[in-house]
Amino acid sequence: MVTRYIFITGGVTSSLGKGLASAALGALLQARGYSVLLRKLDPYLNIDPGTLSPYEHGEVFVTDDGTEADLDLGHYERFTGVSARSSDYVTTGKIYSTVLSRERRGDYLGATVQVIPHITDEIKSFIMRDTENADFVLCEIGGTVGDIEGLPYLEAIRQLRNDLGRERTLFVHLTLLPYIATAGELKTKPTQHSVKELLSVGIQADILLCRSDRPIPQEAKRKLAQFCNLASDNVIAALDASNIYEVPLQYHAEGLDRQVCHHFCLDESASDLAQWQGIQTQLGAANKSLKIGIVGKYTQLLDAYKSLIEALNHAAIPLGLKLDLVWIDSQDLDQLHQKLKDVKAILVPGGFGERGIEGKLEAIRFARENKVPFLGICFGMQLAVIEACRNQLGLAQASSTEFGPTAEPVVGLMREWQSEAGIQTRTESSDLGGTMRVGSYPCRLMPHSLVHTVYNADLIQERHRHRYEVNTHYIERLAEAGLKCSGLSPDGVLPEIVERADHPWFIGVQFHPELKSRLFEPHPLFSAFIKAAMA
Repeated sequence: MVTRYIFITGGVTSSLGKGLASAALGALLQARGYSVLLRKLDPYLNIDPGTLSPYEHGEVFVTDDGTEADLDLGHYERFTGVSARSSDYVTTGKIYSTVLSRERRGDYLGATVQVIPHITDEIKSFIMRDTENADFVLCEIGGTVGDIEGLPYLEAIRQLRNDLGRERTLFVHLTLLPYIATAGELKTKPTQHSVKELLSVGIQADILLCRSDRPIPQEAKRKLAQFCNLASDNVIAALDASNIYEVPLQYHAEGLDRQVCHHFCLDESASDLAQWQGIQTQLGAANKSLKIGIVGKYTQLLDAYKSLIEALNHAAIPLGLKLDLVWIDSQDLDQLHQKLKDVKAILVPGGFGERGIEGKLEAIRFARENKVPFLGICFGMQLAVIEACRNQLGLAQASSTEFGPTAEPVVGLMREWQSEAGIQTRTESSDLGGTMRVGSYPCRLMPHSLVHTVYNADLIQERHRHRYEVNTHYIERLAEAGLKCSGLSPDGVLPEIVERADHPWFIGVQFHPELKSRLFEPHPLFSAFIKAAMA
């Protein structure tokens, strides 16, 4: 099998959608019968985004094998159905850490360690590792051309063009065509400068993806082609879409996948986009609205809940629903009740820290007392347990040790757990980065429970990302209050799911089910939650 490499870079400005562009192109290549892998190379010096604030980097996506990664890997999985791995995500921090570890071991035999060749060689090694079973590897380079942090990555992919040849490599450059209202036209100069900047490091863009909020005139395409040294057919419009799942169809209509195949001398004709067209038909036919309240503390930056939003949409699309997501700031107690009384279901997502917990606890109490369908995810499950202890068991000091010492540690720091790599141990003094229970772990469901009905399985695998666990010493007392543990780790040590038998639909889960939801395979927990809200 000949593996071909497509490198996606960005210019002019950030947040143009390189991740979506990569995911959409991957889906288009799959529609032509090819296998794909998608990878993200992030230029920042953090080892991973695990310790970054959501306001800095959006949500942290988690893979089955326990990698904390950029949210773009979520786009890759949702569009292609291919599960990401640790070998699909890297940062400059990881690259330098690997190289410096080798230097300390003496692997470089006394040579001076430099960006070229040592850093660039490690980047190239990452790009090509474990790719032998893929027809295409799509590598997104984070940041924008001109960023000093990104230069080693651009040099590495420039070298790969020389190593592999044009017949196995393709450069796609995503830029912005701004519309200047006073001039009444789209301006091509920013894109020209971006392509020139890319050329200054030795990379000639093969295809231009031009983001625009309106159709691009043919004259503008011809101008870009002439000044950027491209064929006109390789200037592709990337127009704003009504929804992200329309993007593959738009790119196909513009000829992106055809031009990729043309570059690699592959068949340009066969493509099956029936599934994607079906999704658009379903979205167009959606004629019912449903209000779902989401109570969190990052509601001003919805990228913090990217996978959650998409998982809810995946569940709603087959049901003909348009979701009206009501974002409720858990710190705004004055508005909390006003907004909660208008929603059909309440969701409390994951999070860290004490800020905003009173609003979340009040939302959980509201859902419990008013029989409103409720889903608590990770931290949301832990707070459901604390709410029951405080308001039903009379344990006023019930809390989590995450917030400080407490006489009633209903939720406490995980000190030891079993993983595929063996027993993992943590203490209060352990580093924050890489100390959580991260990745896919099994959960055994209790027979005749609501979650057993939802999953229709005895054993499930779900992705985790947390440091604290529900204290099993409170499980029996919680059951007396109506909150029973319906899912445990196979060894019976870690509570994974709680639910209420005295409530129409009330479930809290320690894991993050949103991370495994796919467009063509909605997660059963979200499907059940939405159906309960419709009842």
